[in-house]
Amino acid sequence: MKLKYAVIAVLGVGALSTAHAQEFDPARLSLAAGYKAAFTCSAHFNAGRSVDQIAGDELHRILPTFGEPMPMLPDAVIDEKNKRVSVTYSEDFPPRIAQWRPHLGCAQLPSGAPVAMAKKLPKAKVKMTRDLVRPLPENLSDDPGLLGLIETAFDRATYGEGSETTAVLVVKDGAIIAERYREGFDKETSQRTWSTAKSIAATIIGAAVQKGLIAVDEPAGLKAWSSPGDPRGAIKVVDLLHMSSGLDSGPAGNRTDDVYFGGGRVVDHAVTRRLIATPATRWYYANNDTMLAMRALRERMDDDDDFLAFPFEALLHKIGMRNTFLETDWNGDFILSSQVWTTARDLARLGLLYLNDGVWGEERILPEDWAEFVATPAPDQPQDRREGENRPGYGAQFWLYDARHGLPEGSYATRGNRGQYVMIVPEKNVLIVRRGFDSNQPGGGEHFDLAAFSRDVLAALEE
Repeated sequence: MKLKYAVIAVLGVGALSTAHAQEFDPARLSLAAGYKAAFTCSAHFNAGRSVDQIAGDELHRILPTFGEPMPMLPDAVIDEKNKRVSVTYSEDFPPRIAQWRPHLGCAQLPSGAPVAMAKKLPKAKVKMTRDLVRPLPENLSDDPGLLGLIETAFDRATYGEGSETTAVLVVKDGAIIAERYREGFDKETSQRTWSTAKSIAATIIGAAVQKGLIAVDEPAGLKAWSSPGDPRGAIKVVDLLHMSSGLDSGPAGNRTDDVYFGGGRVVDHAVTRRLIATPATRWYYANNDTMLAMRALRERMDDDDDFLAFPFEALLHKIGMRNTFLETDWNGDFILSSQVWTTARDLARLGLLYLNDGVWGEERILPEDWAEFVATPAPDQPQDRREGENRPGYGAQFWLYDARHGLPEGSYATRGNRGQYVMIVPEKNVLIVRRGFDSNQPGGGEHFDLAAFSRDVLAALEE
């Protein structure tokens, strides 16, 4: 998608006024500006989205923490030449800046950093293979029942009042049988995965296990935890993958705003958490656990160039996920709890790798038992799961579904904020990808019902 401007600074908002500045404290304004800079940078340079499209989707119906101050901020300035975005939030402090790089997408500079720092951000030196990965096979269905069902996923009502679907893709027996996109999206349009990134992180760890770089049953071994007597030294890699590290991750483990939107580093915010429960005894959903698993891999590899290239060379590009961007903090740590941008077709390739038991073509990418490992219940489970509710269970960075959801035993899925899903159903050799922009605002609408939709797709395939 070619855009007509070289530098964008849409007029009409201007600088933040003193009156507006008094409505929100500087810390909140800085986060909101970081949110706007990050999403504008990633959506524009990763996905080719226009300013109007970004305003209507990526910056629309978002959490009040960011959404309420957003109208007070000036428009993002997009520097096409340098692939950089800046958002001003104070008249006497530097703007928030996000910088794009090949493969690694956009990274935020720390708050207050000069623009010159953007040139010093880590880059991925990925060796690109010349041979092209084959396109996904297609065997598109003409069944009116299935096609009609796919249409209902976009009606904003059937599977969630007010839900907003951008893509649905169904694969059976290794071939795409149904695929549909909302206006403004197609098979090459990437979108933020949010927490579906966690499942990608687990897959990267699996590829590292296959190559002997790390083992899940050994201590994470972070240098910051190596002092004699530090109880965090007992945390194993598997505990991080199970969301059972025992670390304090705040009252909401999915709110790591300082890393996501504040320009903070993983080593300053995730690595420094204190232990509050015995590892492997308490399930607690925490973005930090995923980031720490990737940090453990980085410290084992002990070569930043090799580490930044590893996910692409050992996994993504081998299975054809060539429209996928893994974003980092400014220190070069992957923020793989959320900040991945990819397409529905690339996610289908990820699902196919699991349906193929970790083998792609003639090459084993993941260990023989890795698919079983990620789909096996963690030692502890989400509380409402323990109490018999219908919330999915949890494995190793994947969510688990079964008969209580009307799905075959052994089904498992990636789940990301605003409706980023990949349902994997080994018993039927089927996977279902759904992308969306479901509301994050209180009372803004229901989230898409993945279990109900998957159930209906499987039923349609049986007719």
